[in-house]
Amino acid sequence: MTNFEDWQPVIGLEIHTQLNTKTKLFSRAPNHFGDEPNTNIGIPDTGQPGSLPVLNKEAVKKAVMFGCAIGAKISLTSRFDRKSYFYPDNPRNFQITQFERPIIKGGAVIADIDGKTKTFEIEQAHIEDDTGMLKHFSSFAGVDYNRAGTPLIEIVSTPCMHSPKEASGYAIAVKAILEYLGISDCNMEEGGLRMDVNVSVRPKNTSELRPKIEIKNLNSFTFVEWAIEAEIRRQIHAYTAKPIGDFAEIVNPGTYRFDPVTKTTIPMRIKETAADYRYFPEPDLPPIVLTQNYIENIRENLPELPHERYKRYIEKLDLTPYSASVLISDKHLSDHFEAGLSITSNAKALCNWITVEFLGRAKEQNKALSDLGVSPEYIAELVALIDNGTITGKIAKLVADDMIKDPSQHPKDIIDANPDYKPMSDTGELEKIIDDIIATNPDGVQHYKDRPDRALKFFMGQIMKETKGKADPSIAQDILLKKLA
Repeated sequence: MTNFEDWQPVIGLEIHTQLNTKTKLFSRAPNHFGDEPNTNIGIPDTGQPGSLPVLNKEAVKKAVMFGCAIGAKISLTSRFDRKSYFYPDNPRNFQITQFERPIIKGGAVIADIDGKTKTFEIEQAHIEDDTGMLKHFSSFAGVDYNRAGTPLIEIVSTPCMHSPKEASGYAIAVKAILEYLGISDCNMEEGGLRMDVNVSVRPKNTSELRPKIEIKNLNSFTFVEWAIEAEIRRQIHAYTAKPIGDFAEIVNPGTYRFDPVTKTTIPMRIKETAADYRYFPEPDLPPIVLTQNYIENIRENLPELPHERYKRYIEKLDLTPYSASVLISDKHLSDHFEAGLSITSNAKALCNWITVEFLGRAKEQNKALSDLGVSPEYIAELVALIDNGTITGKIAKLVADDMIKDPSQHPKDIIDANPDYKPMSDTGELEKIIDDIIATNPDGVQHYKDRPDRALKFFMGQIMKETKGKADPSIAQDILLKKLA
């Protein structure tokens, strides 16, 4: 039987993210997803004879923003290289990238994983252009070159991760940074953010690096975890079955893809080396030359970043690490929360209503929170109505359902229009209801003497049921305790 505890995974990620510029990296063609195939193509994007690339300076600015956000060294002088390879979605037969002198060197990404803060080192990040997109049909395949020339930054980590959870946590943190900076839409379904994973294993308490396997084009964090888990097990089984020999023959270095149906990694081709790509300096583009003032100006104007917001939520708003992590990992959720804080100071309740109640309702409909159309201010108003005793928490859930049905309605207007949503103000009527409940449940009274907490919970449940959630819980409990005493 294989003992997985004797092995340590070594994992590195290459994250490719499209930059949300208006035009492509080297042409004036629109950078826009979803248009008719092969309509957004500039002459340089497909390598037409005599065409010359012209660098999009906005792409450079967005790359520098990312470099500053992760505390990296921004190269004052960087350059482009040609990476030569032939594939149908690469019409020029080469990609323009940065190999020898990338624009971003070093840096670190801070990720909050299961309440623990971890730091992951970045080796480099560089600017490059994207390829076209292959589309497979029943009897033929086609190529859509609309994506060719889209600006990318490729973010290369060091092999500093040692579990699937760490890898996905790191990737989620990178995505959050990109979204908070506003430099990428990170739409994984549209290919706006794609991940390649490098995986190897080694015996625990050793520092050697054995042959690595690259798993290409993962577009979900769940798939990242599944693919890494599958590859770790495959490699450990291989080394256990043949403990002595050339490691490169036991685990052949190569490029793999992940099959989410079978949850297995499948070989595609032998791993290329840098020499196979015949890198050389791009002759049609001058170096990128930046000034220190340009870099510092960008650094000084960065927005609040995810980890900074995470610390603020815990230290100043007293949220739990889990709640803070849920909020900051999704910028839209976090922005909803921020907007709601201008209405209510009850941060914990607001967080719960956004991340549990409204987000839960959205997921039931297979939607995102933004798809519901409910404003963050209205969610905060609902929290305030609970806090000031206008409605109970149970009624608030019914109001939330109505808010989703008609997002334009203020929660106060919904309550005013529905008599059933008015809290019970007649304590005399409430006392009568409680008397009836006690009279019809004599066993519950006896249980109260033996197990008061459990019996109290039972009686309160009956009261809320009979009053349809309109009884104020604190008033009802006070009356109930006096009656039971």
